[in-house]
Amino acid sequence: MPASLVAALSLILFFIGYRYYSKYLAEKIYQLNPDFMTPAHEFNDGRDYVPANKFVLLGHHFTSIAGAAPIVGPAIAVYWGWVPAMLWVVLGTIFAAGVHDFGTMVLSVRNKGQSVGTLADKLVGRRARLLFLFIILILVLMVNAVFAWVISNLFISFPATVLSIFIQIPLAIWIGFRAYRKSGNMLIPSIIVLVVMYFTAIIASYVPVLQIDLVQYFGGEETVSLLGLTGVELAFLSWIIVLMVYVYFASTLPVWMLLQPRDLINAYQLILGLAILYLGLFVISPEITAPPTNTDTGDVSWFPLLFITIACGAISGFHGLVSSGTTAKQLDKETDARFVGYLGAIGEGSLALITIVAIVTYFNTTGEFLENYHSFEAAGATGLNIFVEGAAHLATGLMIPPEAAQTIIAVIVISFAATTLDTSVRLMRYILNELGKEYNVKPLTQLHTSTMVAVGTSAALVLLPEGPRGLGSGGYLLWPLFGTSNQLLAGISLLLITIWLKRLGRPIIYTLVPMIFVLFMTIWAMVEQVVFDWSGVGESDFNLLLFSFGAIILGFSLWIMLEAFTLFRRKSSE
Repeated sequence: MPASLVAALSLILFFIGYRYYSKYLAEKIYQLNPDFMTPAHEFNDGRDYVPANKFVLLGHHFTSIAGAAPIVGPAIAVYWGWVPAMLWVVLGTIFAAGVHDFGTMVLSVRNKGQSVGTLADKLVGRRARLLFLFIILILVLMVNAVFAWVISNLFISFPATVLSIFIQIPLAIWIGFRAYRKSGNMLIPSIIVLVVMYFTAIIASYVPVLQIDLVQYFGGEETVSLLGLTGVELAFLSWIIVLMVYVYFASTLPVWMLLQPRDLINAYQLILGLAILYLGLFVISPEITAPPTNTDTGDVSWFPLLFITIACGAISGFHGLVSSGTTAKQLDKETDARFVGYLGAIGEGSLALITIVAIVTYFNTTGEFLENYHSFEAAGATGLNIFVEGAAHLATGLMIPPEAAQTIIAVIVISFAATTLDTSVRLMRYILNELGKEYNVKPLTQLHTSTMVAVGTSAALVLLPEGPRGLGSGGYLLWPLFGTSNQLLAGISLLLITIWLKRLGRPIIYTLVPMIFVLFMTIWAMVEQVVFDWSGVGESDFNLLLFSFGAIILGFSLWIMLEAFTLFRRKSSE
């Protein structure tokens, strides 16, 4: 079957979902009001609450939720074949992610820009709010660790990307000052920045002196330093330190200074990247066929693990944190929520879709599927780099040289991941501020103290030395738990939206059905992991890190759902 036909049919379904389904949700279910004063105007403080043009805000929202997760998850899920992965991406995006992302944004806007964690207090109760905040705190901590791990590894694998990525930062700040102080247009400057970034990336692909390769600087992969670390581990440690310093400042600067302009640049990157990949796909028009069968897929069943492996790209709880944490605070008009929330989910689904196509068609060409996907663990370790190679193969359909294509694709992925990383650290600061107020811990309510706690704990988690990969195993080991906790958060957020709609007397079926499906699949998968995989009861070894985090998140989630169900029954009987 031509891969271009599969992609075209999926994109048509996405268009129908946005054109008709999201319009129905906006008018009949969420009932958007263009005259409603949004929190961005009501609490405008020049730092976090700042009205933004809907195209600029879509750029921030899109790149914050995209990151590397809609690439990593589908890249791993190809292990079970492309059909179940693609079906979950398409149907999940239209009926779950769009409803969830759109709904959490509207819910937050209608409640003074408060996050879904805070809103649990109003909708379920104070105890549920605190439990939910702790779940969110653990999740964003894992997001910080996972994405810092992803970026550092990509810097090591593709050193030609480093200079281009760091050039973007001062140029984005220049655009931010220009737009905020002088009300200048951001379109032309953003395109200029893209040209500079890609020119730098292409030149660096062919000029080794422009490649910042810390592994070679520290003596190579096998060299062991006085610290007992190899060149790879020293390079990884150095990049983590650099990233943590960067996100400290990026997450404390006013959103107009770096976050908004950089995210707009990254949104153009994403649009350009998707255009290159889809156009390359239609030009090459490769066949998409089932990859060779793995011999051990029965030991790692796709049901229910597929639905937590692909989180971002189908439905993701982290999206609700962005929608209610930063995006809702910048929404100019309430009616913009449909454009930003639902269309953002469609964009991420499109990225997940092309990821699946790129990897499967690449393996159809090379015939190296079993060499790279011989086990589920191998799929997790190599999937992201395989996507870069597969995407570069599609880009060659537009006559882009393979080396330059790989560097450009890696630049785009790193840019998304960096956006998610500093947005997540900013969200963690918000949560620590709320917990500090709740428990009267004054230092946690302060900007720089709470940011230092967020950055310090994230660095400590990603640098855990235990595990097969040595230094940095924390980020690698956390990926299975990231998927389950992410989906639990999405299910609970849908639960809050459902309770809110029920109190307003509106139909709840459109949020109730995806809520039940997501919670059922995720709790099933998480019970299997916590009870059998990480506890040491089954064939796997005991994993203290995953078991502890997993048991806490599962227990808190079940507690919140019990409280919500009790409240729901009480209200229904009144």
